[in-house]
Amino acid sequence: MNGLTIDLRTTSDTPIYQQIAERIRAAILDGSLESDACLPPIRTMAAELRVSVITVKKAYELLERQGLLYAVTGRGSFVAPIAAGDRGGRRTELAEEQLKKDLARYKALGVTKAELLTMVERLYGE
Repeated sequence: MNGLTIDLRTTSDTPIYQQIAERIRAAILDGSLESDACLPPIRTMAAELRVSVITVKKAYELLERQGLLYAVTGRGSFVAPIAAGDRGGRRTELAEEQLKKDLARYKALGVTKAELLTMVERLYGE
């Protein structure tokens, strides 16, 4: 898929459409998918990933709302132009959004800040 690898975890708590969006987002922000690159058609990606068309459509729409994709009627979905200097800022902004969601879940599980920081230090080095 245009140099895009998407591995889905069906056992994850993260919905499939979010997993798809996260993989595409990462490829955009690390430069693997360049500005104006055409993504596979929704039906093609759905067939390759063995998910519903609605799931892929939802992922693409999420990325459009985040300003990472744009759609051209009759042509498909494309990577929105992001200046090289903006990639780091967008990456930080999106990482912070995800971290807020994750922290809420960890707090609900009773994980302390100290425990979380210990896990981050250990896992970040891997």
